[in-house]
Amino acid sequence: MKLKNYTATVLALIISVFSWAQNAQQQKADNLFNKFAFVQATNAYHNLINQGINTDYATRQLADSYAYLRNPDSAVIYYEKAVKQNHVPIEYYYNYSQALRGVGDYETSRTLMKQFKDAGGNIQEARYLKDSDFLNAIFNAKKQFTLKSVKFNSKFSEFGAYKHGDKIYFTSARDKGNIKKHINSWNEEPFLNIYAINANSNDTLIGNKTKLKGPVNSIYHDGPLTITKDGKTMYFSRTNFIKNVLGGNDNGISNLKIYKATLVKGKWKNIEELPFNSNHFSNGHPALSEDETKLYFTSDRSGGHGGSDIYYVDINNGVFGKPKNLGSVVNTNKNEKFPFVNTEGVLFFSSDGHPGLGLLDIYGTVTDENKIIVSVINLGTPVNSSKDDFSFFMDEDGLSGYLASNRKGGSGSDDIYAFERNTKLKLEEPKSIKKVIPENDSLTLTPNNGNETQGNDPKVVDFAPIYFNFNSASIRNQDKIALDNIINTMVNIYPNMTIAIESYSDARGPETYNDKLSQKRATTTYEYLVSKGVNPIRITSYKGFGEENLLNNCYSNTKCTEDQHQQNRRTQINVVKMN
Repeated sequence: MKLKNYTATVLALIISVFSWAQNAQQQKADNLFNKFAFVQATNAYHNLINQGINTDYATRQLADSYAYLRNPDSAVIYYEKAVKQNHVPIEYYYNYSQALRGVGDYETSRTLMKQFKDAGGNIQEARYLKDSDFLNAIFNAKKQFTLKSVKFNSKFSEFGAYKHGDKIYFTSARDKGNIKKHINSWNEEPFLNIYAINANSNDTLIGNKTKLKGPVNSIYHDGPLTITKDGKTMYFSRTNFIKNVLGGNDNGISNLKIYKATLVKGKWKNIEELPFNSNHFSNGHPALSEDETKLYFTSDRSGGHGGSDIYYVDINNGVFGKPKNLGSVVNTNKNEKFPFVNTEGVLFFSSDGHPGLGLLDIYGTVTDENKIIVSVINLGTPVNSSKDDFSFFMDEDGLSGYLASNRKGGSGSDDIYAFERNTKLKLEEPKSIKKVIPENDSLTLTPNNGNETQGNDPKVVDFAPIYFNFNSASIRNQDKIALDNIINTMVNIYPNMTIAIESYSDARGPETYNDKLSQKRATTTYEYLVSKGVNPIRITSYKGFGEENLLNNCYSNTKCTEDQHQQNRRTQINVVKMN
């Protein structure tokens, strides 16, 4: 009897020790996760799964870790396992849906979003129902930009390219350090520093000599930045670190703050913290308005619309006002980041809350005559991808600039891409092309020298066509987005613009029938514009031209794909007069 009791006691102790060891391993993994050490956390959760320790929980945590690492390719593997678990929290349907968009699987993503909704999740139903139409509009829109990777990318993260004068400033994690370097535990890359190179340099070896001179760069994160026109003042993001002291909140977390520096004899000195910072939330990604009276930034302070919002403060003789939220047209219940304002006052930003292609997408804004933001426009492909696309910068000419993305095919985690505006016209004054207006859920550009009625400047507004289904004259839902943007342009931006409508068919069917069908398409387009507030006097004509002006060689006796025929079933909106 005593031996049995002894054996039972030993077994209980073994089980207790084993249970304690399991709990200790899970606690270690959770501690890494809660400290944002996601690379180490993924390894720890993998070990838990391999040992069969609380595998359902570890799988969910592993999926979330990969999502925080902006790695949807790995996240989808474990989110798929997570949503098959009994009684899984419903937010995992949403998280899985977003990760699927990150890998471009939009159809399955919509299925998971419906499961999230059916389980009681809160979604924007109208957006969910129109997602397929939105994607069709994006992928069918005429490409407004061409992209190429810059030569100074490395295998580490680069973003925040900003051209000022003859220099390009950018933020990079390339400095591995000679002996000892602080490593960011989030992704185990070195901390970010700010670099500056000559804009015309072809040098691909960017070393420590190109680091910004002065105490702007610290041992923690520094950048991105914005600089005043006179080149004397810089605003930049930095981890809460000044005078060699690392600040933190009540949980020991160091947030981002915005600092100011001044240029003294070629070096950035006199680092000052801006007064609206706090240890308890992050401020970052500063951007100046075109007249330098406002500073835009990103913040996750309380009282916003979601995870992080875009705010601004007024600047009056060097005095900063109170932060103001930019409002619900721009900000969503998710994340808005990386504001930028071009020389015509158009705000660009990144978001994962507005309709997009995947993770963060880049958007432009449309304002009314009172400079109030009335809508946002997805910049489309190739600016946006299924991955993160952010830190948009447009040069003074309005024709070129930079953005960052972690899309496939790059040199490292985040890479900088240079973009150029596609234009087929030779313009007398290309530097005047600055102002952004919407085109088919993308953007188009128009010259503006500050005088909209000046007749000597070349005006360019190029609306992309809308398309029709086979043997149909009905406006498709995805094309209503493009037409609504045209209406906004005519009503709110160019109230004197006049247009002509031309509609066409593909080459299948009798010519006389196609003439009538194309005229119906022109009439339908005309009636839609008029019903939405466009004065009929401003539409000089609306005509159908049947099979004329085929955009390809898809004649009636030619074998073509349905997509090729689709290119010819179109309505074109031609600008007759701007003023």
